[in-house]
Amino acid sequence: MFSSYDGLCTIGELAGHAGVSVKTVRFYSDRGLLPEASRSAGGHRRYAPDAVERLAMIRSLRGLDLPILEVRRILDQQDEGNGAGAEGAGGALEDAVAGRLRTLGSELAALRWREAALRLVQECPPAERPGRLRLVGAVAAPPSTASLARFWRAWLPPRMPARSVSAFLEAAVPHPPDDPRPAQVLAFARLHAFVTRPCDDGGDGSCQPQAHGVTGARAPAVLYAGLAAAYDLAGWELRRGAVPAPGEALDGFVDAYASTYGTHDTPAFRRLLAGRLAADPRIDRYWDLTAEVISAPVGRPEPTPGSAHDWLLAALGVQLEVADGPGGARDGCAVTGSGSAGAGQDSAAPSPAPDGAQAVSPR
Repeated sequence: MFSSYDGLCTIGELAGHAGVSVKTVRFYSDRGLLPEASRSAGGHRRYAPDAVERLAMIRSLRGLDLPILEVRRILDQQDEGNGAGAEGAGGALEDAVAGRLRTLGSELAALRWREAALRLVQECPPAERPGRLRLVGAVAAPPSTASLARFWRAWLPPRMPARSVSAFLEAAVPHPPDDPRPAQVLAFARLHAFVTRPCDDGGDGSCQPQAHGVTGARAPAVLYAGLAAAYDLAGWELRRGAVPAPGEALDGFVDAYASTYGTHDTPAFRRLLAGRLAADPRIDRYWDLTAEVISAPVGRPEPTPGSAHDWLLAALGVQLEVADGPGGARDGCAVTGSGSAGAGQDSAAPSPAPDGAQAVSPR
């Protein structure tokens, strides 16, 4: 390839063959990526014929924006493979490309989020822009859900098993869309502002409902596992536009509370549960914003644990109204669902919670 008597070339000749500057060849050579074959009597660098192919490989890797350290690792593995070209790079090349793809994915998500945020600011009335800018500026791009997870960890029972906490967080914490609309950026920013505001429950700065402190060690896991199953069933009803009504979802919902408190699903229990849940702490704003974040621009909103809870509570109210109406049994078994444990049980059920305790729910 080279005209010299020993088959080697100067740094200038290598640069000319590769179509790069001498400065570029020197840069890679000084960093050990492009080893010299020898030095001339005058101390000039000389390179072997395979340096052209190696330099082309380096330029290709750098063209993918791989850092020097990754390029070195790929070349080292290629050398160990006896110079088998890119195939010899093996796992090092595969890992580097996969890592770069992950980085690019994150960068693209950040750019899409920033674009939607800028459109949000641009499209709102001028007087509202400073406030919108502060709101969306408080959220990273791409956004993190860490603040939402912290909110729920403070809300959930302190003795709740880690596996149960993770399962609930998966359902309760919305994942920001990869390609958000401006409205979704606004909803997520408002959601972040909602969960990071100081808690004012009882004036003590705690987000922990009082009911969580009076249940047994296993109760939170039992309750939230049962509620998750009931919410899934209610979510299916919500997606098809069904009006709240008794059925399998409601039976599972009531049974979750009955199992937690070691009692039976009876008409009296359902009546008492409805009253307790009606007075339970509510965070409707969280679930409304969550639905905005995860829902498509048209069609029905995606169900959330909050909307499922509301549907089930409404279904319980419908059942009680039917029982209290003409022909209904005030304390009869007609109040319970078809598959409930209350069939045939005494109408006087034990209290669903210890004295003075509210029913526990994430609503």
